[in-house]
Amino acid sequence: MAGVLSATEWMGITTMKLSRNRTGYFIKEGFSSIFNHSLMSFASICIIVAFLLIIGSFILISVNINAIIGDLESENIILAYVNEYLPEHEARALGAQLSRTPNVNRVEFITREQALYRFVGRLDDSARFEGIDSTWLRHRFSIFVDDVELISETMRDISAVYGIERVNANLTIAQAMVQLRNVVTIVSIVIIVVLLIISLFIMSNTIKLATYERREEIAIMRMVGATNSFIRWPFVTEGFILGFAGSMLAFVSLFGLYGLLAGRVYNFGAFFVNLLPFSNVQIPILLLFATIGFGVGVGGSTLALNRYLRV
Repeated sequence: MAGVLSATEWMGITTMKLSRNRTGYFIKEGFSSIFNHSLMSFASICIIVAFLLIIGSFILISVNINAIIGDLESENIILAYVNEYLPEHEARALGAQLSRTPNVNRVEFITREQALYRFVGRLDDSARFEGIDSTWLRHRFSIFVDDVELISETMRDISAVYGIERVNANLTIAQAMVQLRNVVTIVSIVIIVVLLIISLFIMSNTIKLATYERREEIAIMRMVGATNSFIRWPFVTEGFILGFAGSMLAFVSLFGLYGLLAGRVYNFGAFFVNLLPFSNVQIPILLLFATIGFGVGVGGSTLALNRYLRV
């Protein structure tokens, strides 16, 4: 008959209502537990914020150091000198072939006259070089590479181009930059991993301590017949809320501190240090903080409850 629900439909509606009621109960109990144990909740959030700030600070330091090294690497160019007998239009035409060389990012052609002007302009006593003919110099290319680590191979490829007489680059500086970049990357990864392990250990134990204080509450719930999942979910919800709150507070604090530091660096006139905008890394850091906060909050609560839920 139309308008009459079957038994299966009634069971489905009833199950949905019970599910919504349970979800609401778990969320309510999670928030109530945070306020009822405000001191431990506050301690948990503070520890999450403190360690995420430390981890985030090292990430920002590592990112900025690598960016500074990258800027220095971009200044380490290859000079390719053109055969002195090639006229200017033929020398310029070599630029297209050099641009197609692997690992070459950009090619800049420099005439004899420009090379002489730049050379004389760098000298304190430029008067003594007046009257020098630019024909003594050669046309050349300033070549910027993508990866300094491959600069030796790039120099060999450039030397093989017909019309290039000689190739020059400061390999010592290039190799030093590569080594410095590798050392900074490895050290940063090790420090971040160690801090992450320590922070996870301390935060998990803080949550375990909070759970230990409520062992009698868990025991009473077991005595009245509550299932393990019914006991666990309010604690998991509480851990999620604490982890989320701590990660968001840490992110906002890191954003403010980084902005303050960037302003101080600019005000002190340290123009040689270009700090990256926070917007360049905010999404990865936000996702990392949220993941750690969720993992520590929910994982710590789950692990802490296991010992009290064993039969």
